[in-house]
Amino acid sequence: MFTGIIEELGTIERIDRSSEPAVFTVKADRILKGLKKGDSVSVNGACLTVIAAGKNDFSVEAIRETLKKTSLGELKEGTNVNLEGALLSGGKISGHFVTGHVDGTGTIKSKKEERGEILLEIKASGEILDGIVLKGSVAIDGVSLTVAALDEASFSVYIIPHTARATTLGSKKTGDKVNLETDMLGKYAAKYAGRGRRPSNITEKFLKEKGFI
Repeated sequence: MFTGIIEELGTIERIDRSSEPAVFTVKADRILKGLKKGDSVSVNGACLTVIAAGKNDFSVEAIRETLKKTSLGELKEGTNVNLEGALLSGGKISGHFVTGHVDGTGTIKSKKEERGEILLEIKASGEILDGIVLKGSVAIDGVSLTVAALDEASFSVYIIPHTARATTLGSKKTGDKVNLETDMLGKYAAKYAGRGRRPSNITEKFLKEKGFI
């Protein structure tokens, strides 16, 4: 479990795709304190398990499904990534509850500067948009943000100057792919509203045939 408050920017040192799972070695600093094998780390919003931790870097594994579901498969050596360690029991929650289970990816449709802030419009699938609520929370590459606008094809968020500097979102460009995780409350609301539910086999015709009506 995470909060969507990025602890630091790391850098992809090495990527080994010669075997499965793929192994990513990430250069970091603050997040390494107390980090050990078996711990969970959010890398651009995806929860990954640490397989090795050193003084200057750590390594994580990513299975094929993770590479397919997220933007991690497109990472290159030298790329910066958002890092957050797992939430400790009793820790301060400044963002919102984030599981690190990415729902899918979106594409930056537009990026506009407005009075020092950045307005990002993200194009996403209908399935993801069903779990997004206006003024609700969403995690973009692991960053907890508030939904500022929402329509049938996209949603928008504001990035304050601090977030732009402290995360990778400030350097994102139109057309870039980002990992998206909708808020858990939005997912439950969508489920109980009937979205994505399998159609019922109990129809009016069925009830008539069985003599109920």
